[in-house]
Amino acid sequence: MSTDTVRQAFQPDKDVRQESRTYNTDNWAEVEAISRQVLGEDVCQFIDECRLGPNPESQLIAVLHRVQGKFGYLAPAHQDAVAQLLQVPAAKVAGVASFYHFFRLSPRGKFIINVCLGTACYVKGADRVAQKLMDELGIKWGETSKDGIFTLEQSRCLGTCGLAPVVMIGEQVHGQVTPDQVPAMLEKYLKKSRGTL
Repeated sequence: MSTDTVRQAFQPDKDVRQESRTYNTDNWAEVEAISRQVLGEDVCQFIDECRLGPNPESQLIAVLHRVQGKFGYLAPAHQDAVAQLLQVPAAKVAGVASFYHFFRLSPRGKFIINVCLGTACYVKGADRVAQKLMDELGIKWGETSKDGIFTLEQSRCLGTCGLAPVVMIGEQVHGQVTPDQVPAMLEKYLKKSRGTL
């Protein structure tokens, strides 16, 4: 279901008559059904539980964590559905989702590449390794490659200073990485993603 379809469902029906204009905004059943379809039963059950308690809007961050845990990120359709079901303004949901560093507003790649930029890694050339990764993938920090395979992130320290500079791909730590090793390292993960390794 596209974001436009979901957003259209949240627009009130307009019933225009010749003598006067009246607006019919009683489309809650449709809005609720679409919201539940977007989020899935497990997330909706959690929202329903939150709504039973006092101040359900105070559970917004917990609900967004649940949504991101299921989908990997918070798409506009997810945010709209949360706003509707939790009965909080859409602007508040978008504000919380964009403010907190933990929330992602776009899909992440199959493999998350974390480049350590801590002191030990930086002085041993992590900045050059990072630049080579950006050049090879055609992305910047926090972005995902067009093929959806890689997302590039930076870390302050991965706790493996003796292996500096360090790049972590998924759960695999690669130590003493040089810019020249980057293309072969990426190719290895591309083969994994295709199932040819």
